[in-house]
Amino acid sequence: MFVVKDMKRFVYLFLLLIPLPAYSDQVYLSQAQFLALAFPDAEPNNHVIWFTGERKEVGTKLLDHPPSGLRTRYWQAGQRTAWIMDEIGKEHPITIGVVIEGDRIKMVEILVYRESRGGEVRHDFFKRQFQDAHLDQYELSRNIDSISGATLSVNAVTAVARWALYLHQQLAL
Repeated sequence: MFVVKDMKRFVYLFLLLIPLPAYSDQVYLSQAQFLALAFPDAEPNNHVIWFTGERKEVGTKLLDHPPSGLRTRYWQAGQRTAWIMDEIGKEHPITIGVVIEGDRIKMVEILVYRESRGGEVRHDFFKRQFQDAHLDQYELSRNIDSISGATLSVNAVTAVARWALYLHQQLAL
């Protein structure tokens, strides 16, 4: 029979035996690398857009929650803009980059993925679905296929794509 003489030692050993999920940031692109992909021929200017009035209301509709913060940063060169935003997947934020030109998405990239599941959204087969999509009454002009086991991550990327398109349209380009 096992007798516990030192409760602290027992608890410590017990906790060591419990498998804990490994949550680590999977960094796929740095901000500098993303901006180099987004603007291969130009040096973009850094700007800020504020979430006030109607923008905040529309953001709530597009994201299914109020936008975090009061503003977001974006980069612009000519008619092209690049947006880097965080959106919660299941439990953790996913850092997503969206490049827009002519009111159409040119590129979607996953910069940092922090969830334990659903990382398939970083693959080209998924990201290609967003190319040339535009907003049509606050929805993307094309259907984005989900990924089994990654539904919340797919929803997060799709919401950020819609939000970035809307914000791009708010700029007087």
